[in-house]
Amino acid sequence: MGISKSFQLTLLLTFGMMFFLIYHTENKEVQHQGQIARANFKAAIADYKGWDRSGEELYQQLSEQYTFQFFQYVHELDTEKNFTRGTLKRPDDDFAGKLFNIELGHIEKLNSGRLQVRLSTSSVISPSFADLEQAATLMVLSYIILMLSFALLIRLHMSRIKYAAEYINSIPNLSFQAVELSRFSGVLRPIGLALDNCRSQLKSSLSKVHAENEKLTKAAYQDPTTGFSTRRSFNRFLDKLQQSKDKRVGVLAITKSVDLANINEIQGRAAGDDYLAKIATCMKRAASNVSQNEAFRISSGDFAIYFESLTLKEGQKYLDNLQHQLNEYGQSANIDSVAHTGMVPYEQGTDSTKLVALADAAVSIAQTLGANRHHQLEQFTGEEQQGADHWKNTIETLIDSRNIEFYQQPIQPCNTDKAIYRELMSRFHNQDGEHLPTSTVIAMAERHSSSVELDKMIIMHALKMLGDNPNLTGMYGINISASTALQDQFIFWLKDSLSRQKDVASRLIFEINESGMQSNLTASHKFVNEVHKVGAKVAIERFGLGFTSFKFFREVRPDFIKLDSSYSNDIEQDNNNKFFVRMIVDIAKRLDIRVIATGVERQDEKLMLEKLLVDGLQGFYISQPEKMKQLAKTL
Repeated sequence: MGISKSFQLTLLLTFGMMFFLIYHTENKEVQHQGQIARANFKAAIADYKGWDRSGEELYQQLSEQYTFQFFQYVHELDTEKNFTRGTLKRPDDDFAGKLFNIELGHIEKLNSGRLQVRLSTSSVISPSFADLEQAATLMVLSYIILMLSFALLIRLHMSRIKYAAEYINSIPNLSFQAVELSRFSGVLRPIGLALDNCRSQLKSSLSKVHAENEKLTKAAYQDPTTGFSTRRSFNRFLDKLQQSKDKRVGVLAITKSVDLANINEIQGRAAGDDYLAKIATCMKRAASNVSQNEAFRISSGDFAIYFESLTLKEGQKYLDNLQHQLNEYGQSANIDSVAHTGMVPYEQGTDSTKLVALADAAVSIAQTLGANRHHQLEQFTGEEQQGADHWKNTIETLIDSRNIEFYQQPIQPCNTDKAIYRELMSRFHNQDGEHLPTSTVIAMAERHSSSVELDKMIIMHALKMLGDNPNLTGMYGINISASTALQDQFIFWLKDSLSRQKDVASRLIFEINESGMQSNLTASHKFVNEVHKVGAKVAIERFGLGFTSFKFFREVRPDFIKLDSSYSNDIEQDNNNKFFVRMIVDIAKRLDIRVIATGVERQDEKLMLEKLLVDGLQGFYISQPEKMKQLAKTL
């Protein structure tokens, strides 16, 4: 039942009860007055006890004091004296008499007759009926006034509720207009305050959401390490550039870092981030006075910068400035080579894919020229093939002239004083003695099918170095590619070479990437067996990134496994890494395989790995790489 109907029913019942109480009071008064009237009439008729005259005369005398509804006098002996007036039946229009239902009748025995009367009730009922009628009128008027007031109040409430409903419906539109609190007075004020509070909180929450979205958008389109835009922004920029109908010219320069992977592995990820940030700073400084530009970090160690309305000749200023900045940073950080840059021109309608490919080719040429060098390539001149040709010639020269030197990083033993081995890290130079990026040299050697010859050169150089320096004691690890190690021709050559220098061969550990070994377990098993026959050992590096299986342990049986550095990162907090390392350690110990943790950068990581019973630790926290020449002098 609605509020309106409930209120009407309550009001009706209330007024009904009030009317009933008034009626009950007036009825009691009427009955009381009737008793008085009957008593008075009875006392008055007592004076007529000896009446013997006619009834009409008696009526005339009594009528002076009383009003009769019915009067009858019956003489016992003389019927002539009989007199009757009125009727006992109440008139139909006597509403008051019916309402109060009172009869003032009386029968009295006189001298020679009998008197029967019924007094008129109007004198008794009229005052009470008038009071009751007045009360009823007031009640009806009050009821009407209250109902009209209630209807107006309900109408007012309905308009406020309608406003509240419309305001709530407008919230999804995020209009957030101010709440008219004047519409919510009295009992509705809490609703108005709640709506206003909801508006404020929702607006505040949406502001936070927008701020967070802006932050996420900024994070998605801006690299936090360098402050440059991301690869995603670069792709959008190229699409926008290609779709533009305005005539635009400019130059695109791509800068590739040299040793990000080595710095991350040797010095730690924090040092790698600092290295990239420093390159970005060098680029910003070099471009500050050149032209309007947009800079991007397009991969882990690669950057791109686009100069609007600039020619290749004008872009040379930026390249010279950048080389100067990179040289200064390299000297202060003791880095042989920091980055290389290639620059190409852009004209309206140039395909963005070809533009980037051409810039990559320019970088490839710059990498063959020496430390922090740069190179420009014109489009559509056939020079784009020069990058590949430069590298092919550079690698051939490098192998023939053995332009290589070694750095070494020791592995610290755990829970024992017995030394493990030192890892040899190759560094390459061109024919002018300029430093070449190691990762690029290896990648280009594989591209030009020279990886086997490069690995042979590395091994022969290591054998010669250890043979010529008897003060270099202990065991040394050499990195070779998996594609080389799994070739029968290479295995035969390696076995033959090591057989001639068994005293040195027994001190060598060949480090091979796990993912390459997983590709062919049979060939991997053969390589390990043949190496073991000549006294050398095998270590599987970056272990845990590929599909590691128990079958790999059982069939390949390497001497060492070097866990990928990602397992050392925050291992004291990562239960999954703890479980994996502990499981590998348990399995490896059963098979007499030694486990080495790499990428150890903090003391907490070192302590946790020692608790997990690994056999060795390697990383920037343990020891920094140093040149083999320095080690030889020290020893």
